[in-house]
Amino acid sequence: MVKKKILILCGGISRERLISLDTGRQVAKELKKNHYKVKVCEPDNNLLKNIKLFKPNIIFNALHGQFGEDGYIQTILETQKISYTHSGVIASAVAMDKVISKNIFIKNNILTPKYIKLDQKENSKNIIKIIEKKLKFPIVIKPINEGSSVNVYICNKKNIIKNLKKLKLYNQILIEEFIPGREIQVAIMGKKKLGAIELKPKRKFYDYEAKYNSNAKTKHIIPINLDKKKQNEILNIALKAHKIIGCRGVTRSDFKFHNGKFYLLEINTQPGMTKLSLVPEIAAYKGITFIKLIEWILKDASINR
Repeated sequence: MVKKKILILCGGISRERLISLDTGRQVAKELKKNHYKVKVCEPDNNLLKNIKLFKPNIIFNALHGQFGEDGYIQTILETQKISYTHSGVIASAVAMDKVISKNIFIKNNILTPKYIKLDQKENSKNIIKIIEKKLKFPIVIKPINEGSSVNVYICNKKNIIKNLKKLKLYNQILIEEFIPGREIQVAIMGKKKLGAIELKPKRKFYDYEAKYNSNAKTKHIIPINLDKKKQNEILNIALKAHKIIGCRGVTRSDFKFHNGKFYLLEINTQPGMTKLSLVPEIAAYKGITFIKLIEWILKDASINR
């Protein structure tokens, strides 16, 4: 059987560049091991030229963050009329924007932390009063359109102004109520509820370091220690979010579990495929090897063109 030609798109200019390169490398290595013809390239000025010369059957989108996960590159790929992996233009854009996606969750009765959208041009001197009126400390601040917990801070009254200054490059910031409790993440594979994993970071929360630094020693617990009813509940919420956003392929939804309730933080349309990534780990627990997972993603891309 002649194996398909796969162009892997990774790197980019977002703050998740290194993670994207790692995902691209590991996917490429696995595909080459299984006799696929593979080309790895950046989303630079040579992208369209590379597509034209290589003539791939499918593009594996291994980009993370801005310009790769937010509908931008998907729009360019649509013009080439070539199948590409993961979600399409609209679903990618919606999922990447934390305010838009949270509003969709709320309208569809999915519990998510309360929030304030802050325009950085506003006077930050009043921000403490605004927070105390609408939320309560501690709170979480984060960019509206970044992934991998990039520039996410848990804040109290004393450090909120200092931490906001760290995010001065962003025009808009999400200020969210801090939900304590257990960190649980759920993988969806098309219409299938793949499974869930619990994370116990030694750091304050599951931030960038906890995700990608092997020395951070985050404990991964699978299967999760919840009764059957609660397990089904969180899986059903993740599948519902996947559907209402209009996602395809594989997604990973991030939850907090507190006082018997699941709070959906966000949905990731292009979860990582590194050695420390959660979707491959959940898939492996369910008996799906890394290559089988990749092949399913490729097949899903070709079916859903």
